[in-house]
Amino acid sequence: MTTMTADDPVAYRREQKKILAGTLVGTSIEWYDFFIYAQAAGLVLSPLFLKPLNEENPGLAQIISFATVGISFLFRPVGAIVAGHLGDRIGRKKVLVLTLVLMGVATALIGLLPTYASIGIAAPILLITLRIVQGFAAGGEWGGAALMAVEHAPTHRRAFFGSFPQIGVPIGLILATSVLFALQKILGRDAFLEWGWRIPFLASVLLIVVGWIIRRTVEESPVFHHMQETKKGSAAPLRQLFRSNSKEVIVAALSFISVNCAGYLLIAFFISYMSKSLKVGLDGVLITTTLAAFGWLAFALVGGLLADRIGRVRTFQIGYSIILLWCIPMWFLMDTKSLGWYFVAAFVLSIGLGLAYGPQAALYSELFPAAVRYSGVSIAYAIGAVLGGAFAPTISEWILRTTGESWHIGIYVGIVTIISLIAMSSIKDKRGVDLNS
Repeated sequence: MTTMTADDPVAYRREQKKILAGTLVGTSIEWYDFFIYAQAAGLVLSPLFLKPLNEENPGLAQIISFATVGISFLFRPVGAIVAGHLGDRIGRKKVLVLTLVLMGVATALIGLLPTYASIGIAAPILLITLRIVQGFAAGGEWGGAALMAVEHAPTHRRAFFGSFPQIGVPIGLILATSVLFALQKILGRDAFLEWGWRIPFLASVLLIVVGWIIRRTVEESPVFHHMQETKKGSAAPLRQLFRSNSKEVIVAALSFISVNCAGYLLIAFFISYMSKSLKVGLDGVLITTTLAAFGWLAFALVGGLLADRIGRVRTFQIGYSIILLWCIPMWFLMDTKSLGWYFVAAFVLSIGLGLAYGPQAALYSELFPAAVRYSGVSIAYAIGAVLGGAFAPTISEWILRTTGESWHIGIYVGIVTIISLIAMSSIKDKRGVDLNS
């Protein structure tokens, strides 16, 4: 298949739009799948899959339920290694389609699982197994979407193009919270707990079909085509990556842990904390979280635009500075039990999240040489997710149960953010580097 070039401006712009649509829709669907589980873990999974423990010690059951969110993260590096190797060997596009289908199948099967009341201990075992499959798929998906967007972009707009797969995260969050809200309003709390919780998992099948069709129509990355034509691809990209670019992998991973940690608090923990600990109405909490997520979406695009003007590293630093300054005050606003103040707390956090997330695809892509780029960005992202977000809701729940003071969670977020700021400040901004090298 031939690739479109700037020599045919109309076809080139058309292909660019298809690429942006493909990466945006695909990542939105994959993160919808991931976030539906994360939010269900905070709302319904402990009584359904950990019934005896939930009746005896609901606090511990909730901690374990959040821990099942983190377990899948441990398998993201495995998915990143496999998908990275395949992406650097057979192409970005094929791996993107495979990861999308794998995530969708695992999500739909969760919606079909019998609960503890039906099959006992086998229920949580099967749940965790499918959660592991989700983690494996997520480990390979982001790197491919990021590279497809950035490697197709004009040099001066890489960060903006790269922000499109990034906004798939807040869009996935908006979809997940909107679906949960609508189902609870339509079905009622009892019906939702009994069988309605399955619907958002099963709905993933329809979304996957849409995403598969869109991703099948896009062109393969021009950088991958160049590697094939010049025979610059690596026969063993993983070995080459760790021999030549291990430092970049570690620094990139550490630079990501703050946004992943704070992001998963917004995605999963805030909803549980407001509705269960503070006894604020779940409907209002879901609506408010959805509205706040629009801030993440908007400022991720702003972060991409800004990073093309002032640089990736500086934009990250602005975002992380906002998170660092806000990570403790936001808890005092939430503790007022006011939905208005909760919106302010979540929205300001989303500004920092967006600015620190929008430039990530471009920053990562420019850190690694073409022959090992898929492996490099995927593994760095996966390790950062494990260290930052995997057990952030679990740790936060433990801190809350241990200290009884929510603002202590802010200290935890602040420490993580300082680590990311130090790591990010050590990265040399390579804006405009030749991606074919």
